[in-house]
Order: sequence, then structure tokens, then C-alpha cells
Amino acid sequence: HGPEGLQTIATKVHTLTAILYNGLSNAGLKVRHQSFFDTLSINLTAEEKEKVERSALSKKMNLWYTSFGAQISIDETTSEDDILNLINLFTLALVKTDNSREYKDLNYITSALSRESKFLENKEFSLYRTETEMMRYIKSLENKDLSLCHSMIALGSCTMKLNPASTMYPVSLPQFANLHPFSPKAQTKGYLKMLEEFSTILCEITQFAAFSFQPNSGAQGEYAGLLTIKNYFEQTGQSHRNITLVPMSAHGTNPASAVMAGMKVVAIKCDTEGNIDMSDLDSKIEKNKDNLAAIMITYPSTHGVFETTITDICKKIHEAGGQVYMDGANMNAQVGLTSPGFIGADVCHLNLHKTFSIPHGGGGPGMGPIGVAEHLAPHLPQHSFTDKDGINGSVSSAPYGSPSIILISYGYVKLLGKSGIRNATKAAIFNANYIKARLEETYTVLFKGDGGHVAHELIIDFREFKKSAGVEVEDIAKRLMDYGFHAPTISWPVPGTIMIEPTESESKSELDYFCDALLEIHKEIKEIESGAADKDNNVLKNAPHTLAELSADTWVQPYTRSKAAYPLDFVRTRKFWPSVARIDQAYGDRNLVCSCTVELELA
Repeated sequence: HGPEGLQTIATKVHTLTAILYNGLSNAGLKVRHQSFFDTLSINLTAEEKEKVERSALSKKMNLWYTSFGAQISIDETTSEDDILNLINLFTLALVKTDNSREYKDLNYITSALSRESKFLENKEFSLYRTETEMMRYIKSLENKDLSLCHSMIALGSCTMKLNPASTMYPVSLPQFANLHPFSPKAQTKGYLKMLEEFSTILCEITQFAAFSFQPNSGAQGEYAGLLTIKNYFEQTGQSHRNITLVPMSAHGTNPASAVMAGMKVVAIKCDTEGNIDMSDLDSKIEKNKDNLAAIMITYPSTHGVFETTITDICKKIHEAGGQVYMDGANMNAQVGLTSPGFIGADVCHLNLHKTFSIPHGGGGPGMGPIGVAEHLAPHLPQHSFTDKDGINGSVSSAPYGSPSIILISYGYVKLLGKSGIRNATKAAIFNANYIKARLEETYTVLFKGDGGHVAHELIIDFREFKKSAGVEVEDIAKRLMDYGFHAPTISWPVPGTIMIEPTESESKSELDYFCDALLEIHKEIKEIESGAADKDNNVLKNAPHTLAELSADTWVQPYTRSKAAYPLDFVRTRKFWPSVARIDQAYGDRNLVCSCTVELELA
């Protein structure tokens, strides 16, 4: 559309709203605002509102009804016929007449709110004016992006797995896709039945008593879960409980969510094996037991192991009067094998966009519904649209968060069934342990459980290579791009490491390709250690290698183009070319630029 197209759309929307305003006003109806853009609020008596609603339903029209009357919003899909139908709806229902079709004023935006400055001035916003041009532009961007279409994306703790086409299909069906979040319940019985059934399924999977679908992300699920705990304490006369224990291995959003919920955070140390330090936990519980509200734990842990003390931790917190919040980020290692409820958690969020196969990445939409034990069910977030007498506030503007994408997870669990989702969990854990088995003789696997195994992800330590060869974890991440792989999560939760999560989606052959790449990179590191490759000018330090660089007329590197671009035979058949070479990735953090448009006076 560009700036001109957006202005045209906005002008159309406002003009149609102005026509509606004039029509209703000329018919004697009281519109509450004389300045507006796309929304009108109309005063109606209770009797008038009932007549309008009854007439609207007979014409298959929904308005938004409020304590003062009705509210109508116009958008770019609204037509002139829609406006005339709305005017006729009110005039016929209330036996009024639109006395004038001559509308003198079609601009009701005050001069103080009228934009004068230019916008979208970058040339990209004005170059593509045909569908063909736009398609090619979008495709050119897609070509720069490595996706699951190309290779495994083993981002530890992020669960980048297959989103089956069969479960994506229902989202585009108009019966689901075109429903407004506030559609009357009588018109959404099928949708509500699906939500109720899916809630029952999730309760069975987690062994919880109730679920709220309001949170739109895992982080918002954390926040909502802590608010549920907080509300529980307030309603039981324990509002003084405001201390949340957060292990050092917790997800970064955990302490932030606790602070946002009004809690005070107390950190818990981890031992050398990455497990929660039980002696430190005991000390912090004893010190804060009178005000202890909750602990936030991740299971399996962020270090990729099933902590054997998990049930003891839950018991200790409960004995001190607190609640257990389980971060559900790693729930894909639990489903069908164990559950938060069985372990002893009181509340847990589920990342439907990870464990239950909604596409993950690209900014969303996400879903992080929270499940709770029976005693917390009355304290879940409530929404005025569905819970008129609710004592709790909402955490989302819509009663069910982003309900249209729940269809994906609903289809996922229905198609897999009990045995299917259990096998998916087993496959995720098996794949991680297969990678561990192939790499552990060459690399140091940092954390393992008591049985010598990892959970659904593993952490490999590369810090030794910084000393022996000057190779940083970033160098290995960049070199993996030359092999056609997206780098795993680097330097989190431990600096100088990578965290690998293969998920259940990947075949043995893909796992082998990935392991072969890391094993070959180890040989490249050995070349630096032995002096066969220069310490500062080698395939790792110069990675990734772009097509432009390798196809240039001159080649000045001390290694061959083939070694740079095709280090293993399998790369030749599935080569992905990075669009840019190495960049200074910390530049923006270290060179702040003021984007202020006005000069600030120094105090």
C-alpha cells in the first residue's frame, strides 16, 4: 500500500464512519462523541437497546452492546451498503427517519489530532505496487532465511519442530478464522466445545484441575500463574507472602515475571552438576518461610537434566506454606511420561507454540495457557466477557487469548492420541541422547543426569578451545552456517557453550548430518591447535562464507574455496548460502545512538 495507500484506506474508513454518524444523528439518535476516527458510541435506553439487538440478530448483524447503548467500529472491509444497512437497522428498529441524505461534513478528526508529518519514507514502502512485485520481494526475503525446509534448527530450549500441514489447515477455515473474539456465545458453540474439550485433554496430560487460555505467550503465562498464586494468598488472608525463589538455572523471564507480579525475588544457587543446590534451598526457605509465596522451577531443568530431587523440592515449598510454579518450557520432555500435577506443582504454563506444535518464531502469535491444581482454580484470570462476576482481573484483552491458533494444538493431540504424544516425548529424549552418544567422546557434555543421560536437550562446553586454539563459541556457531545448519542456542544458560535440542521431528539421518558437521568442525579446531591452520585466519574465524565471496575473481584465504563452502559431501546436495558474512554483532549494544527528534537541554 505504501503511505498513500494507507492514507486512502484511513480516509475511506473515516468517511464511512462520518456517513454513519450523520445518518444516525439526522435520525435523532444521540452519538456520544463529536470527534472520532472509526468508532461510534450511541446512547440507547434499555428498551431501545433490546429492540436494536433483536432486529440486528434477525439480520445476522452483531453490534457491541454496553451499559449506555451500542458501539460500532468500521474498518477497510466495510462497504457503503453496510453503512446504509446499519442506518436502516436503527431507524427501522426505533421507528425513526433519516431526514437528510446530504452530509455536509465528512471529517470529524480535530486539527490537533491530524497528522502532518510524513511516514514510511523508506523506498521499500513505495517500490512494490503489483502482486507479482510483492511476491518476488517476499520470496527474496524468504531466500535469506534458513528454515526447517532446509535443515534441523536445534535451538536449545526453543523447540523448533515440525508443524504438520494437517493441523495448520483448520486455522484458515472461515468458520474459525473469521470469528470475532467477542462473538456472542450462542453463535460460537462449536468453538467453545472445542476449547472445553481441549481444556479437558490438557488437564489429563498435566493432571491439573483447570486451565485458562488467556496468556498469549510463555512469559505471560508465568505472569498469569504468579498472579493466580498471589490472588490465592490474598483471598486466604496471606497477602504478606511475597517472596519468590528463583534458581540460577531458571529461564530469564522467570525473575522478570515475578517482579511484574509484585513479588520479591530470592535467587537459589545451582551445584556443579547444574542441579538446584538443596542446602542453599533449605537455607533460603528457612529464612523466608513466613513470607514465602512460590518457587519457580523448570523441569527438566534448563541444564537439560531430570533433577531427581524435584518432588523433594515441591514438598519442602509446600511445608513452608508456598506454592510451586513450574515453567512449562520443557514440557515436551514430560508429556505422556510424567506430569506437573504428579510431580507436585501447583501451576504450570504450557507453550502451545512449542510442545503442542503451533509455529514458533517470527514474533508469534504464541499461546501460554496455565493449568492449576484444584485449590487454585477459583483464582485463575477471569474476563468480563465470560465471567461477569469474576473476582480476578484478566491478563489478555480477549477472553481466550489467541483462540484461532489453539486449533493447531487441538488437531495435534487428537491426531496423535495418547500413545502418539507419549512416543513423541520419547523420541525427543532419545534424539538428544543419540547426539550425546555420538559427540561425547569428542566434546564435553556439560551436564548429565544420575544415569548418565540427558533429557530432551544437552549442553556442550566449548570453553577449552578458546584456550587451545583461540576459537570462541561464536566461531563454531558461524561455521555451522557453512554446513547448512542454524546455530543452536549459544552461551545460555552457561557462557561459552551451545545448547542443542533436536526435537522428535528429526530423523536419524538428519541427526547424523548435524553430528558429522560438529565432528568435522572439531577437526578444523585441531588444525589450528597443531599449527596447520593460522590462528587468526582460518575457516572458523572467517565463517560464514557467502556466495559473493566464494565466486569473486580473487581468493586470498590460505584454505581452498571447496573447504570453505563444501567441507563435507552432504553439504553439496543441500547447500544454503548465508546472505551476509561475519558482522560485529555487539556493535549496536556498545555504540548507542540517540533517536530523539528534539534537542534536549542538559540540566
